Amino acid sequence: MSVEKVILIEPRGFCAGVERAVDTVEEAIANFGAPIYVKHEIVHNKTVCDALRKKGAIFVEEISEIPEGSICVFSAHGIAPKIREEARARKLSTIDATCPLVSKIHIEVGRFAKEGLEILYIGHRNHPEAMGVMGIRPDITQIVETPEEVKDIKVKDPSKLAYLTQTTLSVDECMGVIDALKKRFPQLKAPPSSDICYATTNRQGAIKQAASRCDVVFVLGSKNSSNSNRLADTAKALGVDAYLIDSVSELKEEWVEGKKTVGISAGASAPEYLVQELAQYFKDRGATVESVQAIKENMKFTMPYELNRPLSRSM
Repeated sequence: MSVEKVILIEPRGFCAGVERAVDTVEEAIANFGAPIYVKHEIVHNKTVCDALRKKGAIFVEEISEIPEGSICVFSAHGIAPKIREEARARKLSTIDATCPLVSKIHIEVGRFAKEGLEILYIGHRNHPEAMGVMGIRPDITQIVETPEEVKDIKVKDPSKLAYLTQTTLSVDECMGVIDALKKRFPQLKAPPSSDICYATTNRQGAIKQAASRCDVVFVLGSKNSSNSNRLADTAKALGVDAYLIDSVSELKEEWVEGKKTVGISAGASAPEYLVQELAQYFKDRGATVESVQAIKENMKFTMPYELNRPLSRSM
């Protein structure tokens, strides 16, 4: 094998929202016993969800799949108000593991609505985070995915518009849509602070810093993980070969043929041990391993309050 060096790109892996969500399911199982039902995958990572299934988590897409009176955890991606109504109708005890940064966007929807503004939401259609946001005020919110779509947007009053963004977007991708929107709607109002997750921004920035030293970059993450896909896209945009893989078992030898330096990162929902297994694979074949840190993270979120009090049936 030609690989001589492995660069572990930091920051990478679990963000505070993912750590909180995974811990929520584990604590719910420990406190209340299995099974614990989870609306959608708690986070978009196959390895993480498989491990939680073994402990007693059951992932469902529809509230109707959950037996009445059961305990249900809402995933980190957030949910629409109608999902809460469905949960109340089935007398479910609910625990909300929505990432606080996603909850911030939900609050912004309400605030913009009170101001009489229509909302242009920049995000990926059919992603659960986008579906949750769009479900808050579907009467005044429309989704925009690409700059090309901006020309077809129809609004009631161009002077009463605001935009919000999905937390897991590529920073560069998002700016392209925002620029197109501002060009067409000069009075467009921005959120008080960026909606893109700090972890998404940091991980993309770290790859940008390290990419020039790498011949190929591997991102640990699942195919349905938006932020993981954006990390691979970030490296590719810089002209570096990049591959999104769930684990070392998906590595193909031809991807590293003729490559001397390999960069490794991980999406915000990928556990660190997957990174270490991939690094060890190269180390066992003679490569040296070093870490390159772009920025240090110390964000922590408090656990959902429902874990600290008796659960009621109509939250």
